[in-house]
Amino acid sequence: MMNFDTNSNGEKKPCRTCTDFKTWAKQQKSVYRAKSEGGDSYDSQVTPNKPLSETGRFKHGCPVDKDVLGHSTWNLLHTMAAVYPDKPTETQKQDVKTFFGILSRTYPCDVCAKDLANELKEEPIVANSSEDLSQWLCRLHNKVNVKIGKPEFDCSKVNERWRDGWLDGSCD
Repeated sequence: MMNFDTNSNGEKKPCRTCTDFKTWAKQQKSVYRAKSEGGDSYDSQVTPNKPLSETGRFKHGCPVDKDVLGHSTWNLLHTMAAVYPDKPTETQKQDVKTFFGILSRTYPCDVCAKDLANELKEEPIVANSSEDLSQWLCRLHNKVNVKIGKPEFDCSKVNERWRDGWLDGSCD
């Protein structure tokens, strides 16, 4: 089932997250097709010297470091908040609270997990709508940014960043 986002003109367009996944899946099919047709093998394309991320810090086939893990986790969490329902059921509210609780106990970085657990106690999750959850998560992310010496993000722009794309059209 394809999900759709509605832009400011009320037009429906494929969900960015789903579209990106489908693009990725198509790319993976062509990699495997090339392998089965005698082209470059998948293993030859996954080498420790081939960067995966734009930063070049993460290499294919190698364990991620805390920076890549953190960046990936924040993208997942913000995207979850962006697609969270505007009118969630009680079960959906409980599920997201449970998810964050479990994350605070199982996150691979012990220091980060403990910090998340403390933050959840100080400012409990607000999950009454996508907007509430997105803003709560942005405040949490900004607290972490301050702790690690990064600039704060303008929380009025969370939907542009993780749901709709920038107003200048650069994500289209």
